[in-house]
Amino acid sequence: MQSSDIISVNIWQILISLANLVILFLVMKKFLYKPVRKMLEARQNAIDEQYREADNAKRLAEESRDEWEQKMQTAEDTANEILHNATENASRRGDAIIAEAKDRADGIIRTAENEAELERIKAQDDIKNDIIDISAALTEKLLSREITTDDHKALIDSFLRDIGDGNE
Repeated sequence: MQSSDIISVNIWQILISLANLVILFLVMKKFLYKPVRKMLEARQNAIDEQYREADNAKRLAEESRDEWEQKMQTAEDTANEILHNATENASRRGDAIIAEAKDRADGIIRTAENEAELERIKAQDDIKNDIIDISAALTEKLLSREITTDDHKALIDSFLRDIGDGNE
């Protein structure tokens, strides 16, 4: 019966092993479980904090991008407005220059017409003076010789013919 001693079950040894296991579990729980749990919680908190910081950084980046896009749009609108105003000012200035040039040209034309009219009047006056001088010279020559009745009638007829031709 020796074979029964080898396979025998010792209850006291099982209970002592179980008690050792429970004591070992309680010691490990006391000394290892709580510190490991605290370390895991700290690690989780650090990770959560990094995620919050990343979310804040992302939100700030999006706000900065939106602000930048708004500033770019404002700058573009301002540039377009400045360009539009410059174009209008240039157009108005061009129109003013053209109007001024027209006024000057009209003034020059009026001055030239006035000068031409004055020259025409002066020429007419000169012609009248020449006619008067010639008439005076002719009258002087005619008076220096004796006028007959026939000469007198011829002069009167000639004068009337000239008046008649001038009225037609």
